[in-house]
Amino acid sequence: MAAESKPLRSDAARNRDKLLVAATRVLAEGGLDAPLEHIARRAGVSIGTLYNHFPTREALLEAILPQRLAALDEITAAALADPDPWAGFSGFLEGLFTLQAEDHSLNDALAQGFSLTTDVSQACHRGFRDAERIIERAKADGRLRADFGSQDLVTLVWAMSQVIRESMETAPGAWRRCLSFFLDGLRTEAAHPLPGELVRQTGTR
Repeated sequence: MAAESKPLRSDAARNRDKLLVAATRVLAEGGLDAPLEHIARRAGVSIGTLYNHFPTREALLEAILPQRLAALDEITAAALADPDPWAGFSGFLEGLFTLQAEDHSLNDALAQGFSLTTDVSQACHRGFRDAERIIERAKADGRLRADFGSQDLVTLVWAMSQVIRESMETAPGAWRRCLSFFLDGLRTEAAHPLPGELVRQTGTR
């Protein structure tokens, strides 16, 4: 039988905790590609100490992103509990993009299509499974256009992640105006045939 892993010495445990706190802050500020040296410096340890605890960038992300993504569970739960399905849907989007605007590592993680480590990917996909229920509630209520689906949500998240990334320094609140335009276009009364549907209706190419 393999020997059980020994608990970290108190100094090593303190260093690990400092690295996790520093990584959360540095990655939230600079995104997933923020230099690991900056994390070690923020934690007050050497880069060697960082690698001793987290041999790869992926191992570090695995340690911090699932906890950050847990906030998404709270947002989806609140949206599903809202007695007004449209308010739940729009509140979910606003909550999601607020998280992304506040944490650039989370913004990057969602924009990359969940191509990260297993736990992170599972957390992302769990959130989007709940999002499908939020979408269906709003469609059944008659206020979300019937042709909006989960793949459209993925596209919307990708588009908004770019808006957030490009405006974070000069206009950090610009995404809210952009979201308002998107939401108006998603209302049933604003719906017009999409390009593919128009082709089928007219028989043109």
